[in-house]
Amino acid sequence: MRSKLRMREKILLVCLCSTLAALVIQTVLYQGASSSLIYEQAENESFHTLENMQNELNSFFRNIERGLIKIYNDKEFMRDLGGSSVEELQHKYYRRAYEMAAENFSTSDNVVAFYVYTAEHELVSAYRKTVTPKYNYPRDIHESPGYNGEKVREYVASSDNAMLVSSYYNEHRERNIVRFVVKIYNTTNLDDRIGYLVCDVDSKALEKIMKKYVVNDTMYIWLQPMGDRQIYAIGNPEAESVDYYEKVSACIRAGEAEEIAHISEKNKVLFQVSQQTYNMNAYSIMPQEILRQNQALLTRNLILTAAAMIALMTVAISYITKSLTRPLEQLTDTITRIRSGNTELRVAYRAEDEIGRLGKEFNEMLDEIQRLIGREYESQLLLNRAEYKALQAQINPHFLYNTLDTMSSISSIQNCEIVSSLCQSLSGIFRYSLDMKHPYSTVAKEINHLKNYIFVMNVRMREEVRYSFHIEDGVLQDSIPRISLQPLVENALSHGLKNKHGEKCVRVAAEEKEGLLLISVTDNGVGTDGAELNRKLQENDKDVIESGNSIGIYNINARLKMLYGQDYGLYVESVYGEGTCVRLRIPRMKVEEVETWNR
Repeated sequence: MRSKLRMREKILLVCLCSTLAALVIQTVLYQGASSSLIYEQAENESFHTLENMQNELNSFFRNIERGLIKIYNDKEFMRDLGGSSVEELQHKYYRRAYEMAAENFSTSDNVVAFYVYTAEHELVSAYRKTVTPKYNYPRDIHESPGYNGEKVREYVASSDNAMLVSSYYNEHRERNIVRFVVKIYNTTNLDDRIGYLVCDVDSKALEKIMKKYVVNDTMYIWLQPMGDRQIYAIGNPEAESVDYYEKVSACIRAGEAEEIAHISEKNKVLFQVSQQTYNMNAYSIMPQEILRQNQALLTRNLILTAAAMIALMTVAISYITKSLTRPLEQLTDTITRIRSGNTELRVAYRAEDEIGRLGKEFNEMLDEIQRLIGREYESQLLLNRAEYKALQAQINPHFLYNTLDTMSSISSIQNCEIVSSLCQSLSGIFRYSLDMKHPYSTVAKEINHLKNYIFVMNVRMREEVRYSFHIEDGVLQDSIPRISLQPLVENALSHGLKNKHGEKCVRVAAEEKEGLLLISVTDNGVGTDGAELNRKLQENDKDVIESGNSIGIYNINARLKMLYGQDYGLYVESVYGEGTCVRLRIPRMKVEEVETWNR
């Protein structure tokens, strides 16, 4: 296979490969350098990173705690909480949770739920930011074990006065929700616990803080209180690091801090920084290899040097080869655009060299092709006109209309009303069918044409079939391609009701739904294989469409898809022995809007 690279690209590729080879050799030569000093620096940097992150998290936790303890400013609520029944509290302070969430916290705090409880774990007031299938939070944190209510009960029963920081996994959000709990004491007796507050915060509030301290893609940082589940984690650990993390996290959750030191894993380093105020520890796992930054430093230098060399060589080579390759690129670009359909374009390069002469010859060739196409088009127009005139000579529509009108008048004079009506219906059918100037009609005219056809068929079939119409007034002036409904009724008579015994019915309905025009033709005939018909309608095979001798559902379906797009057309519902329903689906628009819509 021949190379598809251009000359400029080949020169550039050779230069780049030479430069990259030199850089690779440099990296190999410095591969054996000592990395102990770099490891110590990375270790110190990791500790400082966790300490800074803990300080920022501590500020966030303090801000949440300040918002919670503002409950003591509400003297009336504090008095009622210590002396009223839960029913009275629920009635009087049912909006208290919402008011505290709105007044004491900003949007950046990401509070998603807020609860006020009595000391006996009875819910006084609850606020949930949103209640949807995706954004759903518990109505009561104690209503099921999945919301970590046991940890809250354990904290409330303890003598710990610091704010509890915990979490639970929200299955609807598929993420951890951070939980803050503060006990409420009687202001006149600090030993009397009268209730507690629960504030649930979206973990993305912690994510914003922790993201700033992830210095490496394989670094894994998580927050976990001693004796509790993990609160939040960030990073992309390697597969081996995940196993190591699960062992460490299990020890933390079990409260076995001493056991962590005995968990060893090859090439893994664990860093830990505590936050004593809120019993919140930060941990990070980092593969030992990435701490040896000599290779990363060499790689970074390699990339910078390569980028600089590539930029310089690209500019130099582009400048040198511009005069040689630019005319050829312009010529190939013009040829591509002409091949895409813009046949009016011509090559603009006029220099007196080989490329200029090639462009001039190419322009002359295009001019000659356009002249030949014009002649062929004119010949085809003449042929079409001749065929049309031959068809007119065979059947003159006006002669046919006048003849049927004359027959109708004679039949009426001779008191043969059925023949007169039959002639009038046939005249209307032919006038409507042979009107080639207007491919679109209205639903009202289509229904009128269909009723003329039904009258003729009733005369032929001695009114064996009962017809019913259910047409919404609002769709009567909607546009529809001409001769779209009559073939559907004809198909119902020819196939659905032909072998039907007993009462025969055809129902025609039209309605508007969500900006679409929906028309259905339903019969109570013998039924057919609806799935096979729908498959062929969806395939829209040209051979199937052209195989019939009359306008059938395949032809109508193809015409609708061609006019409106692949999302529209016909759909069949049929049950053997019960009948068939053919549904027509197109956009709603008036006749005068069709041309604009097509453009």
